[in-house]
Amino acid sequence: MSEVTKTTNNTKEPARKAKVESYDIARSDETLHLATDLAKFIKDNKLSTTVQGKEFVNVEGWQYAGSRLGIVPIVDHVINVSTETELKYQAKVTLFDLRSGHTVGAGFAVCSNKENGKKFYQEFAIMSMAQTRAIGKAYRNILAWIIRAAGYEPTPAEEMDYGNNTPEVKAPVVAQPAADAPAPAVAAEAPAMKAVPAEQPAAPAVTYASAAQKEEIIRLLNHPVITRQEKTKMLLNINRLDEERATQAIAKLKKAIDDRENGESAAA
Repeated sequence: MSEVTKTTNNTKEPARKAKVESYDIARSDETLHLATDLAKFIKDNKLSTTVQGKEFVNVEGWQYAGSRLGIVPIVDHVINVSTETELKYQAKVTLFDLRSGHTVGAGFAVCSNKENGKKFYQEFAIMSMAQTRAIGKAYRNILAWIIRAAGYEPTPAEEMDYGNNTPEVKAPVVAQPAADAPAPAVAAEAPAMKAVPAEQPAAPAVTYASAAQKEEIIRLLNHPVITRQEKTKMLLNINRLDEERATQAIAKLKKAIDDRENGESAAA
């Protein structure tokens, strides 16, 4: 009886495969697993745009791929290069590897109100699109093959705005009356003219978080007490922070670190 019990107690349970939290871009086997994970994430969250029958990944999908590799975008600058007849912004984004602490890529992009469909864009929207395109371009320079492996086109969807992808709408052809046809009767009263709304004042330009603020946020996010979920959520939104919200985020991270460190010390 004792021998049976001993055999039962020594029975090994099947090993459970640990869930992969992040991937290493230097290892092809891991990045191919990332491609599978990326394809599911893009499909589940509808992060692609169809252009002429082909699927192009939105910038959020590229950011997700980068975050799984520990690579985050940092907006270096957004420059106003407008002229008297054109509203135009240029942006530069660099990619920062949280593991090595080095810059691993960069991307430049521009946006102009001369582009198809952007004639009536306000200035902040032109500036924001230049920044968004630069983020996608930077990731595209190093991660295009992973996006392709996931089954999508290796060009960010935002870059497709450069082309004229919208079908041209032709004015309907109105049949001309015959020369001898009687002229249509004139209405007794002309239709009332619609009031033209007054021009709205332009929205004030947003002052986004500085590079120094973003570097401080990234430094705090690398603290061991900050969870991966907290880090990913913050990094995906870091380029949307203005100076005030960035200051609040830094203060909140510092407080969280202090509270958790003090809690661990008390528990010890």
